[in-house]
Amino acid sequence: MLATTAQATDLKVLAQRFIDDVINARDLDGALTEMVVEDFVEQNPLPGQGPGRAGLADVLAGMFAAFPDLHWTLRDTVVENDRVMSLSTWTGTHRGDFMGIPATGRSVEVEAWTIDWYRDDRMVQSRIIMDVAGLLMQLGVIPAPAAD
Repeated sequence: MLATTAQATDLKVLAQRFIDDVINARDLDGALTEMVVEDFVEQNPLPGQGPGRAGLADVLAGMFAAFPDLHWTLRDTVVENDRVMSLSTWTGTHRGDFMGIPATGRSVEVEAWTIDWYRDDRMVQSRIIMDVAGLLMQLGVIPAPAAD
């Protein structure tokens, strides 16, 4: 069953609010607590990510420390039932340790897809698929493919 237009609009608004209020405004107390259930499940956690909303908060805090100018832009969303699939781009300058990689001072632009599940207007589950190879190339950790 597809979401009604009103449901789709509401879930798109929630997806945008999460990016604006939690990530870009860095509100890991009020907005994160309001928008994400305590027993939140990340289906594809980053290395070292703990469980629940607390684990998500720790990962986001680590990203904010590693990329102090981190900014996410929501580019597209598709809604079906209780799920929102979003295409986003995040940018930032690598100024702190990230996943064991010391600061490089390099700017990055990374594409990410997320599928977020909602219940009663709160995120209950998420799966993020990020262009990790592109990120590592931009950080200089792995070489870019040779040009032909």
